[in-house]
Amino acid sequence: MTEIKLYNTKTKTKEVFTPLNENNVRMYVCGPTVYDRAHIGNARPVVVFDTLYRLLRNVYGADHVTYARNFTDVDDKINAKAAETGRSIRDITDETIGWFLDDMGALGALEPDQMPRATEYIPQMVAMIEELIAKGHAYAAEGHVLFDVNSYEHYGALSGRSVDDMIAGARVEVAPYKRNPMDFVLWKPSTGIQPGWDSPWGYGRPGWHIECSAMSRALFGETFDIHGGGLDLQFPHHENEIAQSCACCGEDTFAKVWMHNEMLQVEGKKMSKSLGNFFSVRDLLDQGYPGEVIRFVFLSTHYSKPMDWTDKKAKEVKATLQAWHNLTKEADESGKVFPEVIDALCDDLNTSKAMTFLKEARNKVVYGELKVADFLASVAFMGIKLQEMTWPLDFHEEKMKNPNRFGWGDLFQGVELQMIARPKNVSDVDAMEIGTWITCRYVARQKKLWKLADILRQGLEMSGVVLREGSSEVEWEPGPHFSLANLPELPDPSKLEALK
Repeated sequence: MTEIKLYNTKTKTKEVFTPLNENNVRMYVCGPTVYDRAHIGNARPVVVFDTLYRLLRNVYGADHVTYARNFTDVDDKINAKAAETGRSIRDITDETIGWFLDDMGALGALEPDQMPRATEYIPQMVAMIEELIAKGHAYAAEGHVLFDVNSYEHYGALSGRSVDDMIAGARVEVAPYKRNPMDFVLWKPSTGIQPGWDSPWGYGRPGWHIECSAMSRALFGETFDIHGGGLDLQFPHHENEIAQSCACCGEDTFAKVWMHNEMLQVEGKKMSKSLGNFFSVRDLLDQGYPGEVIRFVFLSTHYSKPMDWTDKKAKEVKATLQAWHNLTKEADESGKVFPEVIDALCDDLNTSKAMTFLKEARNKVVYGELKVADFLASVAFMGIKLQEMTWPLDFHEEKMKNPNRFGWGDLFQGVELQMIARPKNVSDVDAMEIGTWITCRYVARQKKLWKLADILRQGLEMSGVVLREGSSEVEWEPGPHFSLANLPELPDPSKLEALK
């Protein structure tokens, strides 16, 4: 059996993953609160745990892995949107769930086996709260039910915080009915205009944390293999889940492995509407970035590292995928996933290493050293659907059709262009892009714009191009580390000073 190693946030170590039952591997991941479009930060855990899901299915068999991801469809933000728009809560949540599934599907994410909605598990939540009260871990007060953090001695172990430190540093609700400021709500009263259900404590609705404990227990039992989510959920959400589940069912219950993906930034800054760098997945799709590009950018950074979404990265990935897409014309058989890709993912889901290998493998495919079918199978295994990718207009062709748009039109006047010898085994996309750069370098040299010519030469060298320039013809070939992803943007000569 292939060995998988995963970093367990609970134990703070990378461990060999040993499922409780190889025939019934279970993974639960916290899903979205469905009141609006998913932003790209919401999409990162989807891509991360979708990749882990694919790996687990590969190792244990698709019929032996169950992946659950919930929808929080009872929340004050949803209530506020219903009040603001006059629409029903169910109408809003149904629409938002549809948006979410469409957008995540565009990123190549498989739908989980189970997608429970919180509102469908209210009886299980009520029953679990009753058990916690009976065991002395929760108490009712003024229509609320609260978990007593002092009753659970290991509270804070996941996040590494003590209760005293949390009280000192946290912003917590000050309420006279709380025994401890850190006690958290399991049930709260609802007014007539808020969603609610009858309970032993009156008409009300569940707190946020109890839903995942109750739903995972109903779906998977009291103990299962992996619980995942974003690092922002580690505290308080996951800390509270552990406390209430273990207090209810026993210390050695609930999830055995905890995994958390790091947060996402945009252009080096925290994503914020006030900074103008807040994007939903739909925003990026509507801007012309295929879902495969977004997924590729996400996979290029290890899940445990902060990820920075930049326009430059996205454009580089788009160029890379266009080069990869050209290989789909050559596939005439089914292939097998490269073992190097599986090995990288088995090492704590090292997607960055897997994608780096695929970049290098693509060049070996071009030279016939690796099979096209195996390359395409490996890319598909990473959730990137090359065969389905389309672009309204190839942007490499656009540069050639309208060079003036990129500041080169006037410089082409009066220059008789050289012939460029095309290397063997080079894709159309590669030939056109490198040909554009070589042509522009020749024009710059003819115009004696030496600084510009040097910039172009350096760009070609960065991409791994080996260049041989003659008086009437230019020859080039891809070097051992050739990759369009390393080619910078074509410079605009009108914005460069002192070109000679």
